[in-house]
Amino acid sequence: MARYTGPKCRYCRAERTKLFLKGERCHSGKCPMNDTKSTGLPGKDPRARSKKPTNYGLQLREKQKLKRTYCMLEKQFKLTFDEAARIPGKTGENLIMLLEQRLDNVVFRLHFAASRNQAAQFVNHGHIFVNGKRVSIPSYRLRPGDVVSVGAKGQKMLLVKENLKEYTKSGVCQWLSLDVDAMKGTFVAVPRRSEVTELEKINEQLVVELYSR
Repeated sequence: MARYTGPKCRYCRAERTKLFLKGERCHSGKCPMNDTKSTGLPGKDPRARSKKPTNYGLQLREKQKLKRTYCMLEKQFKLTFDEAARIPGKTGENLIMLLEQRLDNVVFRLHFAASRNQAAQFVNHGHIFVNGKRVSIPSYRLRPGDVVSVGAKGQKMLLVKENLKEYTKSGVCQWLSLDVDAMKGTFVAVPRRSEVTELEKINEQLVVELYSR
């Protein structure tokens, strides 16, 4: 399966914003985005003059931010967009809802993993169960009422236990519920666009305009 294996901080520099792709490191002083003197665009001199972005450029950047936030490659992201376009309602909002239903995203939001990339790895390695059955597909789409749990081997992992400490700091999203002791969470409902505050700076309508060109 194709996947990006390069430096993830490069993505944040390209989008000129934190995408929180490396877990706790993104919240620490080690994050390169904290150093304003070295956060120029990848491959370009930080002192170089920036050109005025075109409409296409703005649309492309919004698409890249959203795609990279959910750690997806272009083909898979486009297929998800096409499905969102077929669902009644606003395509941009439908897209966010479909992305939030991904298993790797929910594993991350339940604090079993420190990032979506790490969550996808846990799923691929068979540490995640849905309704008692092992699921090894990160893009598996959850439905309201589905129960996501960490397997017996995963519960012994120090990394998972460390990740769950984040629950005491920030809790979980309102469309999820979590039993920390049992390492089990429930996907209560599909979130509305307004509830996904992490993406409040992303304009999904520009993504729709890009793919509608």
